Amino acid sequence: MRAPAAFLRSISAYRAANVFNPWTERDPGTDRRGHGPQARLARLCAHLDCAPALLLLGEAAGYQGCHVSGIPFTSERLLLAGAIPRIAAPAGRLSTRPSPWSEPSATIVWGALHELGLAGRTILWNAFPWHPHRPGNPQSNRTPTAGEVEQGTPALAALLAAFPDVHVVAVGRKAEALLRDLGRVEAAVRHPAMGGAERFRAELRAFARRIGAVRS
Repeated sequence: MRAPAAFLRSISAYRAANVFNPWTERDPGTDRRGHGPQARLARLCAHLDCAPALLLLGEAAGYQGCHVSGIPFTSERLLLAGAIPRIAAPAGRLSTRPSPWSEPSATIVWGALHELGLAGRTILWNAFPWHPHRPGNPQSNRTPTAGEVEQGTPALAALLAAFPDVHVVAVGRKAEALLRDLGRVEAAVRHPAMGGAERFRAELRAFARRIGAVRS
């Protein structure tokens, strides 16, 4: 399934102070010259072009991941390694960093999905889909405010409407709270950051078993 028009309009139109929009903005601090925003949007559309069994919802885009890659919980390094389903390993890079950007949480999430055989049947999103950063420093992260998370609700609602049968898993407390407000949370798992990797893997495996997505 291709990304719905209402969803694309919602994510593309957003502008705010101390927030980077990966799909419409170019970051001169890390983007190469060229068509970074368009390439990131094309990657996101390719990621969503499927009939997913699972949707993992995190908190917000990060500067080591979606800020550069255009896909939540996904780093430049994983893309270059060809580890992301439906996206061919790019011939060139979008960033000017001497080594590709790598995000620990992205590595853990995709590692677990591949281990469980769910990588090709999972899509990823965030409660606040854009990248909130500290003032004047796009290469930093900050926690989105409650108001910002609310601003991300229309995009999430459009995505859920496009995939009505998908099983939705909250990754972290902010995502869980938002999904509870929408009446769509089926499970909540520990965020893999800050020592949560093993618990994240175990809880995701348990939920996947419960819905029959994996056998072991």
